[in-house]
Amino acid sequence: MNVLLSILLGVFAGILSGFFGIGGAVIVVPALVYLFKFPQHYAQGTALVALLLPVGILAVMKYYQTGGLNIKVGLLISLGFVGGGFIGACMANLLPQLMLKRLFGLLLLCISIYMLMGK
Repeated sequence: MNVLLSILLGVFAGILSGFFGIGGAVIVVPALVYLFKFPQHYAQGTALVALLLPVGILAVMKYYQTGGLNIKVGLLISLGFVGGGFIGACMANLLPQLMLKRLFGLLLLCISIYMLMGK
């Protein structure tokens, strides 16, 4: 487990969260599956740790009961979210609405195609 990579994922997801209003499901879960090689359930549970308070406390508890999460990685990601969210929000406010909307759509399309390909 790479501490720096976990924090950088949190920063990246935080930037995109502030920039697009997304994060856990769209960025962190695929990153944990493809970069950290986590199984899907483990990735989902770990992403919820990053969003634990107050968003997913009950879901995190359920994943914890079944052994489907990595608390340390989830908490490290949440550290990056703090600063990254602010940076992303600042960046998003510099763009016109239509450009931001198109970038968001492109991001979702790229993730969808990649995941549909089953890699």
